[in-house]
Amino acid sequence: MAPAQTKTRKAPRSWDALTPPLAQWILDYLSSMGFEHPTPVQKSCLDLFRGNKDVVVEAVTGSGKTLAFLLPVVEKLLRGEEPAKRHHVQGIIISPTRELASQIHSVVTNLIKFHGPSAEVLATYGKGDEKRPTTAEPVIVPQLLVGGTTKAVEDLSHFLRLSPNLLIGTPGRLAELLSSPYVKAPASTFEVLVMDEADRLLDMGFSQELNRILGYLPKQRRTGLFSASLSEAVEKLITVGLLYPHKITVRVKSLKDGGIIQERKTPMSLQMSYIVTPASQKIPALCQLLEKLDPRPARSIVFFSSCYAVKYFTRVLHGVLPAGFSIVSLHGKLEPQVREKNFERFVNATSPTVLLTTDIAARGLDIPQVDLVVQHDPPTDTKVFIHRCGRAGRAGRKGLAVVMLQPGREEGYVQLLEVRQTPIVPLERPTLSLTDGDAEKVSAKIRAQSLADREIYQLAQRAFVSWARSYIEHQASSIFRVSDLDWTDLAKGYGLVELPKMPEVKGIDRSLGLGIDVEAIPFKDKAREKKRLEELEQWKAEKAARLASQDADGVAGQKRKKNSAWSEKLENEDAKVARREKKRKRREAEKTAHMSEKEKEEHQKLEDLIAQVRRQNEEKMKEEMAARKAAKAGAEGSSSKKKKVEDSDDDFEGFDD
Repeated sequence: MAPAQTKTRKAPRSWDALTPPLAQWILDYLSSMGFEHPTPVQKSCLDLFRGNKDVVVEAVTGSGKTLAFLLPVVEKLLRGEEPAKRHHVQGIIISPTRELASQIHSVVTNLIKFHGPSAEVLATYGKGDEKRPTTAEPVIVPQLLVGGTTKAVEDLSHFLRLSPNLLIGTPGRLAELLSSPYVKAPASTFEVLVMDEADRLLDMGFSQELNRILGYLPKQRRTGLFSASLSEAVEKLITVGLLYPHKITVRVKSLKDGGIIQERKTPMSLQMSYIVTPASQKIPALCQLLEKLDPRPARSIVFFSSCYAVKYFTRVLHGVLPAGFSIVSLHGKLEPQVREKNFERFVNATSPTVLLTTDIAARGLDIPQVDLVVQHDPPTDTKVFIHRCGRAGRAGRKGLAVVMLQPGREEGYVQLLEVRQTPIVPLERPTLSLTDGDAEKVSAKIRAQSLADREIYQLAQRAFVSWARSYIEHQASSIFRVSDLDWTDLAKGYGLVELPKMPEVKGIDRSLGLGIDVEAIPFKDKAREKKRLEELEQWKAEKAARLASQDADGVAGQKRKKNSAWSEKLENEDAKVARREKKRKRREAEKTAHMSEKEKEEHQKLEDLIAQVRRQNEEKMKEEMAARKAAKAGAEGSSSKKKKVEDSDDDFEGFDD
């Protein structure tokens, strides 16, 4: 009798425990990436989304949402017995930013390299000009659609050549491609739609593009919404675009003092802290964190409130940060190619690197091994705070997130975050010893760069003004009040040579007591400096000529100047009228450009009718004016005749005898 065989039970959290089981090539990919078991959100999502169910997934940042929807998507696209027809789209993934879309496309590309037929298509036809032939079995051919890197006509050409069945991109470019009659998404072949970071898609004003995309897709489809937080706008989208969705919410719970269990919106591996420091000591505090944290952070992200602030500090912090750290910038005013290049540079960095960025990098981006996140400026929206912090402490890796608050009313931000179930604790900083001397040294180093190059001086002015505007627009206006700011200390934190002209600094010594002649600050670029000096000399000469003319002519000169100014005003008024007429004609042309022939005809009839009424009114006014003139002339004639009679009576002296 053969011995009884004992079945080995699979761990409930292992990939092998999923039903139905994953394909072997997917397991090979997961093993190569070091993913030993699914995360809670992946386990919950795979059980539902792999079947014919719509899902709405809300999970903390860094919990593995990308794989949670990618694995079901690739399975749905490969489950058919025959490949999709040419130019038929089977799946679409929508992302709010080009960086996140590129990242998802990269993960898909790496995943399908383990699927033999798809990998062959990708390697053979992915980069050439040859059209992809029809395959004998289902394959996955992805296409990335983001603005700035390619033109819409190039995207369509790529689609017609390779016939991709999975589109990944931002809403605008996706809607543009789907509007082409060559792109088809019929109910017979379309499988799945995924909206990643769904709440931000709506916050960024993509509702119109999303409605266009939904209009091109069949209603009988599988749909998944994924986000770290769901807003009221997303709830409305759920009722419109999903059929009986299953809501999956994965949260982290922690035990507070006193045995109270509290929900967290960030992973346990992430420590969220704050430090209270004057504005002038924020950059010194950043330098000490980078230098004294153990272990030394390999990748760090510093968030600022504006693009100009990122641009400015990218220029000046090279001479301030500790040795060995390189700087990379990422913000919305960069060209798309530069943004992509800088992002790749930061992700692939092998030496300690600091990314200076705005909220453009706060959502969705899965940047590996981020050890430190510093918020130089607290975000205007408290929801963004969680997403900023979530760039660190991902996939179980330990991370530290620090927000810098100014002493006084800003400390109330801690209580505000507690109310929003986002508790933060003071940073234990026995190694940080900030003094006024440190602040003055850093400020002097930054100021020296402004004095050496007028371009940096001008950039500092713009950066400071843009920061002030964002501070004024802060949603928590009761905590972040402009009236409480110490403008002199803030200027020191930015290393300003002088305060810019702003209503908020009225009555404050804009020179900051430095006594620096800003007119003498030169451009480092010799050509720009030469042009500036020529313009300055011309302005001085014109000013001197005006003053000399006034001194020579005295009062008469002032009168002539007044008369001259009036004539200039008349000329300016004529120019304004001409510009208004030009704008009117341009608007009229733009209005009629999108009209049909019938609409143009009706529009022309209306214009003719308006012109006719206008002519009748003008003629009527002319007749009234002529009647008034005639009446006035008659009255003046009668008065003149009477006057002549009266004059003759006065001159009559009687008859001669």
